[in-house]
Amino acid sequence: MAVEIERKFLVNGDAWKPAPSLLIRQGYLNRDPQRTVRVRTSGDQAWVTVKGLTRGATRAEFEYLIPLSDAESLLELSEKPIVEKRRYLVWHGSQIWEVDEFLGSNAGLIVAEAEVEHEKADLDLPPWIGDEVTSDPRYYNSSLSIKPFNDW
Repeated sequence: MAVEIERKFLVNGDAWKPAPSLLIRQGYLNRDPQRTVRVRTSGDQAWVTVKGLTRGATRAEFEYLIPLSDAESLLELSEKPIVEKRRYLVWHGSQIWEVDEFLGSNAGLIVAEAEVEHEKADLDLPPWIGDEVTSDPRYYNSSLSIKPFNDW
């Protein structure tokens, strides 16, 4: 079984911002916490992802490349609103951080995620990292598609 273990943090300041970025659009075909099904596009690539129930910072994850035209059709079928964000890949030490700057109804929210080998793994936190929100379901992308950040 594929497993994803990631920790999520709020971001302070913009010292991370010179990194390259990609525009991501993602929609949810199912937002049940037991089995979330997401479709995502970025550039000319697209994926469908099935994620299991989150326990701590760990959950099952299965991700597959799909044709971009299929993903665009699936986005039309997805529950609204579609989550849009700019993803920046930022190196700090030996760790890659995915910094997501949300757009649209989630504008103003910036979070950073780091994938780790196990939940208790030590992380060398960059100076621009703020509070950890790994355990706060409001920050799950699937939750942001139900109750956007600007509606909090």
